[in-house]
Amino acid sequence: MSLFGLFSFQTPALICSEAFSAFLHKHCPVVAERFCPTPWCWGGRLQTLVCALLKSRPLVSYRNELIRTVDGGQISLDWVDNHISETYPESCTRPTVLILPGLTGNSQQSYVLHAVSQATRRGYRCVVFNNRGVGGEELLTPVTYCAANTSDLERVVQHVKGLFPQAPVLGAGVSLGGMILLNYLARKRTESGMVAGITISVAWDALKSSDSMEEPLNWLLFNKHLTHGLRQKVTRHRKILEKVVDVDYVLKARTIREFDERFTSHLFGYKTCIDYYRDASPAKKLPQTSVPILCLNAADDPFSPQSAIPVSIVQALPNVALLLTAHGGHIAFLQGLFPRGESYMECLFGQFVQAVFEHPGDIKKACGVDKDEPNKYQSDREE
Repeated sequence: MSLFGLFSFQTPALICSEAFSAFLHKHCPVVAERFCPTPWCWGGRLQTLVCALLKSRPLVSYRNELIRTVDGGQISLDWVDNHISETYPESCTRPTVLILPGLTGNSQQSYVLHAVSQATRRGYRCVVFNNRGVGGEELLTPVTYCAANTSDLERVVQHVKGLFPQAPVLGAGVSLGGMILLNYLARKRTESGMVAGITISVAWDALKSSDSMEEPLNWLLFNKHLTHGLRQKVTRHRKILEKVVDVDYVLKARTIREFDERFTSHLFGYKTCIDYYRDASPAKKLPQTSVPILCLNAADDPFSPQSAIPVSIVQALPNVALLLTAHGGHIAFLQGLFPRGESYMECLFGQFVQAVFEHPGDIKKACGVDKDEPNKYQSDREE
């Protein structure tokens, strides 16, 4: 059956094992609800644009922390400690949501602010992992970030777990942040330091995503703007980056692919951009993951074409669930006549985060995770 057949009644298609499906239907009831996109904002492109222009921005007050990396660089973390949490008054056991923004995003993006709002109102702590050079900090070394490199995320997880070793961590990745998260979970497997993951609008196949983004209308509406943002960041850190790349050549890039060919691939040691894109694509790495993962995608996402969605791979996995909507665009999923506030995406995020933290035993059993290993947090929560 085609995905469009699955979407015929506007109920999202949930692709996962029976046990994981039962868990989600019980603890994340939104997965079974009809998703009705904003009637005047039907297509994926329009959803994406309207969301970027009109989405509300909840007020969030961050505490910034800079941590050093082994190569002498620094990473900017934005924390919401949530000391007023009534559910988890003890900081040492307060669950933590680690948020990874998209390609040029940081902790100030509307989707990040809404995610923080969803998590903190439920009593959890949040920390936003800003990729190097995009969180307002200076680059101390000529190293930035890419979808395939997970060393900075590993450093952040080690830091967070070092501060709160008894507190469970859930990873939440959006777009490129989701690619980094999935690549990390596949690489670290049972040593990820996370109890679960959730991704939104991931590009499953970077090559197919690049092709889609270079279609004329998508280039005009999205690719051109994102490439401009990438060039701006290179300009901001020009003094240190010109030690390793031809900055003037990089700044002539007119597409994300050209930028990756001239900058990202070179910086991270890939012979070609195709090699980088193959390594960055997370779809075929899903079987290597071990923690429960929920992935939300829209079939009309101009950043991630429907043909790249790894339905057949997920069907064979006990720990991964794909939730696919017919409409919703890229990091949008807008509902209602005036879609400024919380949408389907935020509702799903909030419900899943709560389900993971409040029912750890159920989700581990449903996904067949660590069946023979006792979990201290699980025991504490279920006493």
